Amino acid sequence: MLEMYFKYLESEKRYSPNTIDAYRFDLYGFFADMDFDTSIDNISEIQQSEIRDWVLKLMEDNHSPRTINRKLSALNGFFKYMIREKIIDSNPIHKIKSPKEKKRLPVFLEEKQLNNYLDITDDIEDNYFAIRNQTIIELLYATGIRREELINIKINDISDNYIKVTGKGRKERLIPLTDNLKIWLQRLISKRKELITKDNNEYVFLTDKGKKTYPNFVYRIIKDKLTTAGFTGKKSPHVLRHTFATHMLNNGADLNSIKTVLGHSSLAATQIYTHTTFEDLKRIHNKTHPRK
Repeated sequence: MLEMYFKYLESEKRYSPNTIDAYRFDLYGFFADMDFDTSIDNISEIQQSEIRDWVLKLMEDNHSPRTINRKLSALNGFFKYMIREKIIDSNPIHKIKSPKEKKRLPVFLEEKQLNNYLDITDDIEDNYFAIRNQTIIELLYATGIRREELINIKINDISDNYIKVTGKGRKERLIPLTDNLKIWLQRLISKRKELITKDNNEYVFLTDKGKKTYPNFVYRIIKDKLTTAGFTGKKSPHVLRHTFATHMLNNGADLNSIKTVLGHSSLAATQIYTHTTFEDLKRIHNKTHPRK
């Protein structure tokens, strides 16, 4: 039954492979924790009290509220599917209270420090690999796209002024290119032609072996380059996404424009950056006001 649900997520909900893998991990984990099998008869007999006991056990085992809520969300989606298929009549998770999560503000890099680093390009080697690494950072910061979206960019997705990315739910959106980013992409594509004599790979970003990149490969590039540049704290592709949105908002962009570029489905997801900039403003105010 679970595998039928995962096929539904892939074909009808159009979830990404990474999202489906996360659902698979959480759902099989639940049935293993509860020592349940995944037959239809057994699933239809799951009680609310059993799920509540499971949540309490997760809390006793020091799982974070965020992790528990993710697992509950996976279960909730599965039971909704079971109702849709008329296998069960009601959702046993319906009245389970989710643990409260502490709000976490997005981590972002300081604007001046990041731009000073990006402006120093004289020592970058003139080969595909070095230009690829720099272009990845430039692209993530200039557009705020997700790591998975970057990995799946194809040659035909890049035009003179826009780049087409495919986001969650396979929704496509066009993002304007800055003049600086155009230069980096042009350099990258030019060097890419030198690297591949017989082009049977349509993706822009390739590994050192000429294959399509993958999430951990991109993460390592970001972490290594930012660490070498002297940045401290968290360093990841998603931090550059947060940095893009925060800097755009700080420099006068409206929330709806940022929402569109980021590919958020609702404005609520974008509004977290107003909290970030307010906290930054409060910090600066406390530091610089004469009457602290």
